[in-house]
Amino acid sequence: MGGAIAEFVWIGARERAEILLASIEPDDQDFFQGEIADTDEGAELRIRVESRTLSEARSTMDDILACLSAVESSLVALDGE
Repeated sequence: MGGAIAEFVWIGARERAEILLASIEPDDQDFFQGEIADTDEGAELRIRVESRTLSEARSTMDDILACLSAVESSLVALDGE
């Protein structure tokens, strides 16, 4: 049987990448791998989901993206951007 891999890449400030990753680690640690790498632009947050099926990968990624979006919106509001 095959599997599915989905990857999300976010680029921005390292501090924000750390906050974003920390916001999803407690809930979904067993379902994804997350890492932050320094780049010329600041930092790159990579989220990788490996699942048995496309629907599982999509569901997990949807949940992760919803959490990241909520946290990013809160950070933007706090920063007044």
